[in-house]
Amino acid sequence: MTKLKQLKSIPNPLQKGDKIGLISTARKISQQELDFSVQLIRSWGYEVVFSKNLFEQDNQFSGTDKQRASDLQQMINDSEIKAILCVRGGYGTVKIIDKIDFSPLQKNPKWIMGYSDVTVLHSHLHQLSIASIHCSMPINFEGNSPLSLSSIQSTLNGEPILYETESHPLNIKGKAQAQIIGGNLSILYSLCGSQSDINTDGKILFLEDLDEYLYHIDRMIVNLKRNNKLSKLAGLIIGGMTKMHDNEVPFGKNASQIILDAVKEYKYPVCFNFPAGHVKNNVCLKLGVEATLEVGDTTILRYGQA
Repeated sequence: MTKLKQLKSIPNPLQKGDKIGLISTARKISQQELDFSVQLIRSWGYEVVFSKNLFEQDNQFSGTDKQRASDLQQMINDSEIKAILCVRGGYGTVKIIDKIDFSPLQKNPKWIMGYSDVTVLHSHLHQLSIASIHCSMPINFEGNSPLSLSSIQSTLNGEPILYETESHPLNIKGKAQAQIIGGNLSILYSLCGSQSDINTDGKILFLEDLDEYLYHIDRMIVNLKRNNKLSKLAGLIIGGMTKMHDNEVPFGKNASQIILDAVKEYKYPVCFNFPAGHVKNNVCLKLGVEATLEVGDTTILRYGQA
């Protein structure tokens, strides 16, 4: 079992009346698409603040690169904003990441939240020793499970969190205590070698993906392995591998089997089918925060003393 120190910058729990800023670093969105989520966030006792350019459009993007970068920077700089929630993914976050000054978060951390394309932010923030939240986004809230939504509220409130899931036949049993990092496999693959690449040594890596061909899952996992991102993990959590595709000539393995083949030589616990990613039951993960993973007859993941 590997134990690491916490990140330097972990945000404080939110209080009733705190402001949550809504932004889009990627695909465009309409105000109508946010109605359900805005009412839900307000019911939790928080105030919702739309970024200046949130409903702008530049082809498929939520405004130009300059507008999206400006929105994120303003939310980072505004001391009254206590958390920043990305409303949707798609593509576009990587186009603005190098335009952002994250130094205010190192002094006064606030949660940056989202998943999928927002993995760009999570990975970059981890390099800067700033914790973040991998969670569902407002575009998905109406279709998410009650546990998915309550996990966001509990995480923002700073409550201890415990998830217990059924065993998977491919799981590798064991226990690890370390920071959780990661997110969308395709995004992490695309960041290899960049300033936003992550160091996985001694950490619990979480991976999920959507709408990929099985051969490409294999290509990405082999790439991570060749970049020494799998050999020194404390543990591995595989979330939803959703809507995978195969070619006319079958690849011969599903996504879980592909990943197991790449890591079965290592001596750390591995959990498959964890409820996070592009799934209805997309639970919160605090990235860069120490957690305990126990893979046995069931899989238990806990933060704090839950």
